[in-house]
Amino acid sequence: MARNDETVTPDDSDDVPTQRRDPSPRTAEYPEIESGPADDKGKGWSPRIGDRVDPRERPEPIVVPVKAGGGAMRGLFWLVATIGLIVALVLGAKTIGLFPDLKNPFAKEQTDRSGPALLKSVQDLSQYVAAEGNFEVIVDVQKDRKYIPDFLVNERILFVAAGSVEVYVDFAGIGQGAVKESDDRRTVEITLPAPQLRPVRINNDRSYVYQEDRGLFNRLADAFKSDPNRLQEVYKLAEEKIGAAAKEAGLGKRAEENTRKMLQQFLGALGYTSVTVNFPAS
Repeated sequence: MARNDETVTPDDSDDVPTQRRDPSPRTAEYPEIESGPADDKGKGWSPRIGDRVDPRERPEPIVVPVKAGGGAMRGLFWLVATIGLIVALVLGAKTIGLFPDLKNPFAKEQTDRSGPALLKSVQDLSQYVAAEGNFEVIVDVQKDRKYIPDFLVNERILFVAAGSVEVYVDFAGIGQGAVKESDDRRTVEITLPAPQLRPVRINNDRSYVYQEDRGLFNRLADAFKSDPNRLQEVYKLAEEKIGAAAKEAGLGKRAEENTRKMLQQFLGALGYTSVTVNFPAS
């Protein structure tokens, strides 16, 4: 039986020995990549150089869940922005007169439950207001306790009071014989009572509390019991000070001069050529 194998004998004339060539030579620059065993999902498998790779056989990607945060804050932001936009649109429409009858639903309301004023009496006046003085005074009142610090027990108030005082002449006080007229009705002499001061009138629109200091115990007492007449004493002091200032202001003399001028003009229009008005010596 013949053998297929042939023995290669070296040629005596060739000095270089004959070598068997490896069908898959290896290089040092690109070492061979060994692929590991692959499971049913393709994990642990790496392709060789030159292998055909099917994309469907690639390992499945790892999905990492990411928790979205700030959802409540974003919702609150959009809610506030929406409300602000609605308010801006409503105010803009009201400004341009698109909704003239639209009213603010949160507007402050005031209810007056006072009863009607009752007429108590009627008094006939025969008084001529000859002058008026306007005054302003600062009332500084303090109430404290001896040997006790002011931050515990103290009541101090600075009140700016504005008031007026009228000076009048009461013609009803003219007695018999107070008017002397000449026979030709050209000259007349009148004796009038002295001018009087009316009570002080505090102007509430111009009066105000500038500063008020109260101790700790005073504030605690106010929390349990309120005093609606707490400023009444301050008003009385303001009236007294303004009244005293009116007496020293010389309003009586001013009232006498104004009354004398008024009667001279009035009686002069009636035909009197000489009008004399006398007041009691002050």
